[in-house]
Amino acid sequence: MFAFKGDKISPRLQEKINSAIQGTFEVEDFSMGLMEVKPDLNEQTPSELGGDNLFEITSDGTSLGYVYVGVAPSLKKTFDYVVLLTPELSVKKSKILIYREDHGRQVGSQRWLKQFIGKKSGETLVYGKDIDGISGATVSAKSMTLAVSNVLESIQVLKDADFF
Repeated sequence: MFAFKGDKISPRLQEKINSAIQGTFEVEDFSMGLMEVKPDLNEQTPSELGGDNLFEITSDGTSLGYVYVGVAPSLKKTFDYVVLLTPELSVKKSKILIYREDHGRQVGSQRWLKQFIGKKSGETLVYGKDIDGISGATVSAKSMTLAVSNVLESIQVLKDADFF
């Protein structure tokens, strides 16, 4: 029921995505339908939407929202994150799923990440202005802010193209 197209998403990451969806949308059973974005539309978006990274979440035939799965740079490595969106395309939750560095883990705290909740498609977020900084994780926090901002701008491009 939680199958992904292709092998881009590792089993470990898939498990974490499933857990984030179950906890955020308060459902046990759900399915994720890959939303395929055509290359010409993908070129217009700041986030990569041409792979296995944008899904519609449904349960019992009802759309619960959407999930974007992405990778962003930290100081020396990268981290995997999700942005969970409501059917109205605002952020329901953002979560860092796999963080690969020893330093800067504070960026994964829900206390900091809750700043993204309610942000809407098309909004541009600026670290230090719209999103508060976090001590000890400056690079990762800036990266996550840019990543969520890019996802929101990309969702707006899709919305404007009548993709949803």
